[in-house]
Amino acid sequence: MVNAPPPPSWAGQHQVTTTESIGPPAGFWIRFVAYIVDAFILTLALVVIGAVSVGLAVAIGGSKGEYSDVAIGAGVVLAVLAYLVIGWLYEALLTSGPHGATFGKQAVGVRIVRADGAPLSFGRATGRHFLKVFVTPMIPLAIGYLLAAFTSGKRALHDFMADTLVIKGR
Repeated sequence: MVNAPPPPSWAGQHQVTTTESIGPPAGFWIRFVAYIVDAFILTLALVVIGAVSVGLAVAIGGSKGEYSDVAIGAGVVLAVLAYLVIGWLYEALLTSGPHGATFGKQAVGVRIVRADGAPLSFGRATGRHFLKVFVTPMIPLAIGYLLAAFTSGKRALHDFMADTLVIKGR
């Protein structure tokens, strides 16, 4: 009988036993306030983008005030697509950046880290954003978001799926 190699050693690996070893978790309400600040910032961006898009569509329509419904529709579609891209880049670039937080999260003093305490990569921040925007809302009654109020690590569904933590402190 041939001896099998021993299993890999985890002795040199950093193991997280609790979220408190990384930092205290940010609760539901502080995260909600950060969300409101970020939503306000992104809404301002949408208003500017929408105004420019629709203004261009009307300008293309002609000098007599006649404009095409197709041009207006295209302007609205362009504004929505731009908003989705801006929302993604806003969150992914800022949460994978040196502060590990969007402007809203920075304002309330929280940041996002991987479950092992390491900063987020752009890829993980992108995945977390799209999980938060498209997957978590699929759970009825906002339960995916409300998990942050009731789980021990104060993690929402997208935090579990992306293996991230929202913690207090800078």
